[in-house]
Amino acid sequence: MKTTSRILIGIALAGSLLASCAGSYYVAERPAEPVYYRPAAPYPGAVWVSGEWTWRNGHYVYTNGYWTRPRSNRVWISGTWETGSRGYYWRRGHWR
Repeated sequence: MKTTSRILIGIALAGSLLASCAGSYYVAERPAEPVYYRPAAPYPGAVWVSGEWTWRNGHYVYTNGYWTRPRSNRVWISGTWETGSRGYYWRRGHWR
């Protein structure tokens, strides 16, 4: 039983380490955000989830934002470009 628990804890720790490394792709210059118009809210109380940058095929690709239902007792925190020792990287948005 203890061995199984240790294995599961090890897998969880390895997964969290890999997840923390995900998205740390550096670029020398931040890409310019494309210009697009936010559509009108589809219903009262809808929350705008801002667009995100995703690393694909060796570069960042932009995905437009969208409207969604609010999450109970949470707010959407938009993603942002961060500066690291090797350049810029995208910190994804999240619910807090």
